[in-house]
Amino acid sequence: MDKEIRKDAAMTAEPTAPSFGAQVRTACGMLVVLTVLTGVAYPLVVTGVARAAFPEKSSGSLVRQGGKVVGSRLIGQPFDDPKYFWGRASATSPSPYNASNSGGSNLGPTNKALTEAAKARIDALRAADPGNEAPVPVDLVTASGSGLDPHISLAAAAYQVRRVARVRGIKEARVRELVQANTDGRDLAVLGEPGVNVLLLNLALDAER
Repeated sequence: MDKEIRKDAAMTAEPTAPSFGAQVRTACGMLVVLTVLTGVAYPLVVTGVARAAFPEKSSGSLVRQGGKVVGSRLIGQPFDDPKYFWGRASATSPSPYNASNSGGSNLGPTNKALTEAAKARIDALRAADPGNEAPVPVDLVTASGSGLDPHISLAAAAYQVRRVARVRGIKEARVRELVQANTDGRDLAVLGEPGVNVLLLNLALDAER
């Protein structure tokens, strides 16, 4: 009877907890395994699939000219020369279109600084194209939320056609053709609005020389 009691007691006794050292070894092992899986294997697989399926996009949609990278289709660049189309304003710091510091100005619609910046932009556009009394499209005087937008609206491009044609000494009809050639349509044919890629358009204009 005593043997049976001791046997039953041994079977119902709580299992011995692993030692602290064993727990540390288990935790370190899990850390190594998860680091390899999520920090090495997974990124390599995703990168490999992206490079195979979308080689251009996975490399940053880079734009090359004469064998040199001159920009990206996805990131705008500042232009203020009258012979070029101007893109949206950019509020990134310390310089416009700083891809490492994407963001907006965080200025509210009643902020005086926002109003003054818009007026300064309008004045610059008017000075570059005297006699153009058409309303200035809003995207030419305001920054996007990212500060990196590479596109302007069709209206913003149309507003600048006369100036660019005059400064470059080419026909407005030809400039409009280049605008159309560098216009991206809606995503999936239904999302968003068509936009003109400013960098690609300006590179196309320079190629006209």
